[in-house]
Amino acid sequence: MTPLLRLKNLNIRFKTSEGDVHAVKNLTFDIPAGKTVGLVGESGSGKTVTSLSILRLLSPTLSQVTGDILFEGKNILELSESDLRQVRGNKISMIFQEPMTSLNPVFKVGSQVEEVLRLHQKLSKTAARNRTIELFKEVGLPNPEQRVHSYPHELSGGQRQRVMIAMAIACKPDLLIADEPTTALDVTIQKQILELLAGLQKKYNMALLFITHDLAVIGDIADEVRVMYKGELVESGPTKNIFQNPQHPYTKSLLNCRPSTEHPPRRLATVSDFMSSDGKEKSFDIKTLGRKEEKPIPAQAETVLEIKNLSTHFPIKSGLFRSTTGWIKAVDNVNLKISKGRTLGLVGESGCGKTTLGRTILRLIEPTAGHISFEGQDITPLSEKELRPLRKKIQIIFQDPYSSLNPRMKIGRALIEPMEVHNIGSSKAERQEKAEHLMQKVGLEPHFLNRYPHEFSGGQRQRVCIARALSVNPSFIVCDESVSALDVSVQAQILNLLLDLKEELGLTYIFISHDLAVIRFFSDEIAVMEQGQIIEYGKAEDVYKNPQQSYTKKLLSSIPKGL
Repeated sequence: MTPLLRLKNLNIRFKTSEGDVHAVKNLTFDIPAGKTVGLVGESGSGKTVTSLSILRLLSPTLSQVTGDILFEGKNILELSESDLRQVRGNKISMIFQEPMTSLNPVFKVGSQVEEVLRLHQKLSKTAARNRTIELFKEVGLPNPEQRVHSYPHELSGGQRQRVMIAMAIACKPDLLIADEPTTALDVTIQKQILELLAGLQKKYNMALLFITHDLAVIGDIADEVRVMYKGELVESGPTKNIFQNPQHPYTKSLLNCRPSTEHPPRRLATVSDFMSSDGKEKSFDIKTLGRKEEKPIPAQAETVLEIKNLSTHFPIKSGLFRSTTGWIKAVDNVNLKISKGRTLGLVGESGCGKTTLGRTILRLIEPTAGHISFEGQDITPLSEKELRPLRKKIQIIFQDPYSSLNPRMKIGRALIEPMEVHNIGSSKAERQEKAEHLMQKVGLEPHFLNRYPHEFSGGQRQRVCIARALSVNPSFIVCDESVSALDVSVQAQILNLLLDLKEELGLTYIFISHDLAVIRFFSDEIAVMEQGQIIEYGKAEDVYKNPQQSYTKKLLSSIPKGL
């Protein structure tokens, strides 16, 4: 039986100032009609450029695409522009990773979907509006009659992704390409989007190419899997076979990088455990990683941080004179205590108040009420000048390593500047030596200090952010979704690094995440937040094995299980 789409000896090269980059090498695989194929691999493996080449969305001046992309027997690379327009959006649609950058911010979302219908289906304005409302109902958007009048910024991340899905299925395509459609979403929203896509795929009998870096997600949705590594296809087959009997060491590493929720290991497996840099398989037994040991809090444990009745409320202003008409209770009467050397995992969906709580503790956001005590001192009433000496003891690692570093500042300067502010090191040479030592500590070469942020990968940038946080010798670090944007293999490396630093330097962490699998692995205690309040608190194992609140149970049930 002829497949719906066949890639045959696909090669993609990009022209750069340093020469050609061979991003995809002799790639060959099929997508059968009516089936879901998972394309999995790390950032830089060639997944996204492969999907963009299918719709000929790569710049012809910057890239060279050779080989065959056969859709219904016709080579897409040889189609005229007019024939290509009949395929794009009509027979093949695509959902991009970040819906906020894919939707036009100045047009209402309803109008953007209507435009697709009027262009490809030749519907009248009224018919297009009615069909858009039907599509919004189909993808589960609340109040679709009102939502058609909303702008993208007025919707949540999950709602924006539903709009993108509605737009993609508007013309009932034969092939839907979903490029990392759930990466930036909470686990609960991710589960909803996966169920929605699976339901639509069956309803319309579409073929679905689902691209991700997380094999656990693939296990929940795909019939077949294609694994890419450094631009090449290294393994392919039915999902069940790939999960139960992986052949390539890279596939084995991807399956083992994600934390186990049932029996979390002492540390996580990484790609380097299973294969060497030249691609050769290593002999590795996952059992050597051991099991996580639940460490009880010592009776005389020192309390590092205590917050009492802490609230952070934001005013809602409206009217001509911007008068306050209400309050958003982002953090509402929270009480917590963290002992020295422990990790508190703070978990909840986007908007629950996790990040606001973390930033309020650091006084980056001023509290509305309550008290923050650090090492026995109430820091709530301190002025900015009085607070400055404490800043070096309490640091934060932000979610996005891209925006956390000044793009015009070399990494060496980014590490040395905080030392100068806090008078750490007696000379320029001593600070330079400390910066080099920090780079080694986080697994980077010291000569990288002369590079700019754009010359690093996402995982390397996050290592730099960790080094910068350590540059002032802190004892307490808030990790705000610091691994959520990373590939699962890179995520494992960063989590192992943070654990090593905790043991070596005696650090205390607040670890903020929406991912309970990561929280379970990394934390000693877990606090679950909902609508600004702590609704459940306890030892990590107790909260996971015996959750008391329905909200906690919902978070746990949303963790991708694979097969």
